[in-house]
Amino acid sequence: MATVLLVEDDHIIRAALMRSLTDRGHTVHAVGTALDALRRVAADTPDLIVLDLGLPDLDGADALRMLRGIADVPIIIATARDDEAEIVRLLKAGADDYMVKPFTSAHLDARLTSVLRRAGRASREEPAVIDAGALRVDLGQRQAYLDDQPLTLTRKEFDLLAYLAARPGRVVSRRELLEEVWRQPSVGEDQTIDVHLYWLRRKLGESAAKPKYLHTVRGVGFKFMAPD
Repeated sequence: MATVLLVEDDHIIRAALMRSLTDRGHTVHAVGTALDALRRVAADTPDLIVLDLGLPDLDGADALRMLRGIADVPIIIATARDDEAEIVRLLKAGADDYMVKPFTSAHLDARLTSVLRRAGRASREEPAVIDAGALRVDLGQRQAYLDDQPLTLTRKEFDLLAYLAARPGRVVSRRELLEEVWRQPSVGEDQTIDVHLYWLRRKLGESAAKPKYLHTVRGVGFKFMAPD
């Protein structure tokens, strides 16, 4: 189970969500303001944050950016706002998922479990490790190593590498990456994948022309393969 920071200013909703998540085995800490959330995360980083947008001291969108600046943890937005443009904007700004109120506690728990699984935090006791030649991807620690040297990856670079490495030999489409890694609608041409892939390849010591691990399947997507 996970340690969850619940950022919700409505004390009735906060109490109900705390009770339901605790009943499901999670350790829950709750605060009612963005400032308290930032202090809490700086002192003790949780496994996941559930963030309301309508906070009394700071808009949740600004709180999201500030939390992203100090913590590399999954963040689920939980709010009554249902504007599609804002949902896309927040997902691009770093949110891992977006839930529109009202929702059931079971629904929240299912989303929480799914986000943690994608982030490689579902099991702290037995973290998954992917070994592919000189490359080692530790999902539990969210750290990748090349020739036993730690790689300095951004959060999304690691998410991209982990998602592809967990599916060796399988062609993964751009649409799937946008939906599962970036959690945004797969509409139109998005250069986000190309930019992240470019920098990830550089850190792996390869290029699109001379791939070692990350192979482009033209017109389809990408495939992870360990060098022979």
